[in-house]
Amino acid sequence: MKRSTADPAPAAPRARFDAAGRRVLLVCVAGGFTTLLDQSVLNTSIPALREALHAQPAHLQWIVAGYSLAFGLALVPGGRLGDVRGRKWFFVAGLALFTSVSVLSATATEPWVLVAARLLQGAGAGLVNSQMIGTLQDVFAGQLRARALGMYAVTGGLAFALGPPIGGAVLAAVGPEAGWRLTFLLNVPFGLATAALAARWLPRPRPSARHADLDLVGLLLVGALTLVLMLPFVQPPGWTGWLAFAVGACLLLGALAWWQRRYARAGGHPLIHPALTRSAPYALGTAVAMAQFGSSVAAGLVLAMFLQDGLGLSPMGAALVALPSAVSMGVASALAWRVVQRFGRRTVTAGMAGSALVMLTGGLVVRWGPTGALPWLLAALQLLGGAAVGVMGATNQAYVLRHAPAEAAGVSGAILQMAQRIAAAVSVSALSGVYLRATAGGGGHRSAYAYASGVCAAVAALAVLASVYAGRAAAREGEAPAAGAEAVPGAPAPGVREDAAPGGGR
Repeated sequence: MKRSTADPAPAAPRARFDAAGRRVLLVCVAGGFTTLLDQSVLNTSIPALREALHAQPAHLQWIVAGYSLAFGLALVPGGRLGDVRGRKWFFVAGLALFTSVSVLSATATEPWVLVAARLLQGAGAGLVNSQMIGTLQDVFAGQLRARALGMYAVTGGLAFALGPPIGGAVLAAVGPEAGWRLTFLLNVPFGLATAALAARWLPRPRPSARHADLDLVGLLLVGALTLVLMLPFVQPPGWTGWLAFAVGACLLLGALAWWQRRYARAGGHPLIHPALTRSAPYALGTAVAMAQFGSSVAAGLVLAMFLQDGLGLSPMGAALVALPSAVSMGVASALAWRVVQRFGRRTVTAGMAGSALVMLTGGLVVRWGPTGALPWLLAALQLLGGAAVGVMGATNQAYVLRHAPAEAAGVSGAILQMAQRIAAAVSVSALSGVYLRATAGGGGHRSAYAYASGVCAAVAALAVLASVYAGRAAAREGEAPAAGAEAVPGAPAPGVREDAAPGGGR
């Protein structure tokens, strides 16, 4: 039968991964899940670890924040090395470092040994994840590339949400003394299996001469700036010291901006491509991602400490309170594309606002609510908070990377991840310091948690404003206000060159 001209044209078939593509995707998702799970699974173990090693607050802050710091700083140089020498064996080497140092972490008997091990673990994880993003760019194109990057983003969110329940189950099964050590050893079988699969299934190295230079000065300036932002919270210096750190941070920020422009004019490829800072939607969207990731990681750590130290829950009890967040985040991530099709970029703003409201409400509930009902009330809030983060996390990433300028498409994903990890390092250092020192000063766990939650909510509220301005900037650049599928995680983005799809490592 002849089709009427009024009939709609048949929908284009959805691209599918072939067998080789599925194997590569499995390796990348497994590597990402293993390394991204590590930090969140540790949150539940912090009280047990502190007692076993007699760790001071500064040690705990470095144990948690040092991983994110080293992770973030390893992303860009790791990606550049993969560009120049090929990705496969750097992926395997990063996993080998991460896995072997996990054993060192599990057997540590002094806090400083665990701090050093966590820094090395973070560097290995950053090396793995930079090769992962680059591999997804190399192997897939068009719609498949966008879907693969979307799956990687969702996997990271689920790893973050599932960590506390897994850590709580381990401590409940074997006890606190052996339990915190076993949480590190969990990485070993996953790491070994993923490394073996990577050696077999990842494509052979295809080195390139492009972007062979590495902006070491830029990387050192970023690392120094991050340390200057972290150190005042690890060791509070008094008002004079705070002023000195603030001046130092401004000087380092100015030096970084000057060096990046100078390095670009000299023909090099700076750590932060100037085109990225000139793209308002990219810069503002990255600020949203930093605030969301930093506040979420810090809030999860403070919650785990409060439930065990403040309410006296067992690690398993604390994990059960956090479990609704993992469930709702997974469901919301899977359904986010439907919400985005209807509401477009406003999904990010609404999700961020919901996250801020949940954090603020949690602080108020803990401060004034009845003690017996707190676990149930906090579990309900975790359900809502997980849904808010699930619906906006990968969606924001899709919008951010869509607005990366074509000349900076390769490094945009790596810079985004690096910014998130550095934000996590600073946020964890700051918020855990606020909580630990408030409780040590006799203020009580409930007031300390309320204060820390209020700070997290304030950071999330700033992200709401950044998201609003990002939407306005995107509208000025011609983005449709609620275009639907082009911003859905896993869907191709019209207007972005297929051969320059966003990602990292180049």
